Amino acid sequence: MKSYYTYTIYVVYLLFCLLITSASAQSLIRQSTDDRNTPLQQENGAKAVSILGEAHYLDKDDLEISSSDYKVSPSNQVTGMRSRPPMSYSLKMESFNTLLQSNNTERYESRPFPVGGYNWSLIVYPNGNREDSGSGFISLYVAIDNSTLVSSHQEVFADLRFYVFKRTERKFFTVQDTNVWRYNIFKTMWGFPRVLPLDTFRNPSNGYLFNGDHCEFGVDVTIHTPFQRSELFTVARNFPNPRFTWNIQRFSTLLGETYFSDVFSIGGRNWNIQVHPSGAVTGEGRALSMYLLLNANERFRPYEKIYVRAQLRVLNQRASSQWRTIERPIDHWFTGPGLGWGYDEFVPLADLRDPERGYLVNDKLMVQVEMEAISSTSFGTGASSFLVELTPVHPLALP
Repeated sequence: MKSYYTYTIYVVYLLFCLLITSASAQSLIRQSTDDRNTPLQQENGAKAVSILGEAHYLDKDDLEISSSDYKVSPSNQVTGMRSRPPMSYSLKMESFNTLLQSNNTERYESRPFPVGGYNWSLIVYPNGNREDSGSGFISLYVAIDNSTLVSSHQEVFADLRFYVFKRTERKFFTVQDTNVWRYNIFKTMWGFPRVLPLDTFRNPSNGYLFNGDHCEFGVDVTIHTPFQRSELFTVARNFPNPRFTWNIQRFSTLLGETYFSDVFSIGGRNWNIQVHPSGAVTGEGRALSMYLLLNANERFRPYEKIYVRAQLRVLNQRASSQWRTIERPIDHWFTGPGLGWGYDEFVPLADLRDPERGYLVNDKLMVQVEMEAISSTSFGTGASSFLVELTPVHPLALP
């Protein structure tokens, strides 16, 4: 009996030791496996970074925060058809179905191609990028080579347009985003997980897959850089002294063809009024011709132009309800010094010389211009200079 009891105690003790040994072994096995998987998971994570653009050295929470800045809204996608082929890179495949049926090939990555001083690669997922909700679609991306970035803090902004050749129409299906794509070490790849449904792509009648299993993809990469030249167009109104009046004495004795007023300044520019007492062009011998001129000595930059809205007048010097001041509008772009705009037949000479009408009194003619709007254009270099130019334009007062 004692021997049986001793034997029982021994068996229980042996089972207890085996249990402890098993638990320790499992712990050691799990620890060993965890230790072995940790660098592998990090390596896979690094690979996912190159595919999905996540950061190499951020933890899960940081990745979620970082990713919130990189969501692509489907509403920003623009699709269409075009005849011209891609400009940056073309990828033709003659064995697409073989690639599609491979269990070990998730994607095809082109060789690097240079654009804007950086190296890029076109990436095709034949079965769609599952990690980007692209299963069942053709997924297209462009990745940047991090080694071509100058520093870890550098960002590259690029416009991307993807192409898929459609042989039935001899055109390319294109897809692009209205936003600019932002590349950096935390986001090395951008693209579309759902370019075309795989069933649509594989249907020969649609023309994307032709001659058995031939197809063609492409991309345009355009580096988006801040503008280096700028101009600011401004229109000034409500001038302190918008009118200039020219009193022409002894008008009937003027025998010359052309007469100019003194120089006057309104809106920061110098002007003249020009009259032809006996008319010019179609008004010759029949009407007074009158024009507003940008002064010939006015400084003018290449390709500059000035928009002017004004009223040109021959004043009635008598208070008459029957005969009023004659007024004609000017709405014109001045494109150089000494050039002007006006009327060959401003007022008939017969009306002008009629003493009852009040335009010519004591042989004096009064003509006037009233400026309503004058534009100015400021030119700068770089985005910062453009912002500096955004200041009010203060027209110069008439002396």
